[in-house]
Amino acid sequence: MIDILFYVFAATVLISAFVMVISPNAVNGAMAMIVSFVGTAALFVLLEAYFLAILQVLVYAGAVMVLFLFIIMLLDVNQGEPSYLKDKMTLGASIIGFGLVVVLVCSAFLGGNHLPEPNLLPVVENPTGEGVGIPFTTSIKSFGYSLFTKYMLPFQVAGFLLLAAMIGVIVVSKKEEEHS
Repeated sequence: MIDILFYVFAATVLISAFVMVISPNAVNGAMAMIVSFVGTAALFVLLEAYFLAILQVLVYAGAVMVLFLFIIMLLDVNQGEPSYLKDKMTLGASIIGFGLVVVLVCSAFLGGNHLPEPNLLPVVENPTGEGVGIPFTTSIKSFGYSLFTKYMLPFQVAGFLLLAAMIGVIVVSKKEEEHS
């Protein structure tokens, strides 16, 4: 049963992400992104990472997407005539994105080197403070320790992706001035 749910939620995430990318309307794309975030939260629930699932729904599907929707609706994004600069930027971003996908797929198939994974130390309660570490458990303290040590690079990459998404929303919603 869990396998079936995994495939349903994974398909939901992939389809909604694809719809978000190809949607010509910015509001529809943002709504598809919300569906993708909720599907990701459901995948976290299947992994029994309830804290991550709640954070996914509250922070991303809640706060960040509401902010994006307000920006899109308040700045009145219209389709209008695409400019030459936007076409060049779209082509450049597409080439860079496709190149990154090719590099990642090739490195996965060729067995490229992966980042080293630090070992988590067991919790040792001693007054000297030697050997103190946090085990990998389902506690919030262990999650925070892992997030800011072992998974610091993916955490920072996610932050930069959110920054790029916000800049993209601003570029898409920026009105061009007409020169008479």
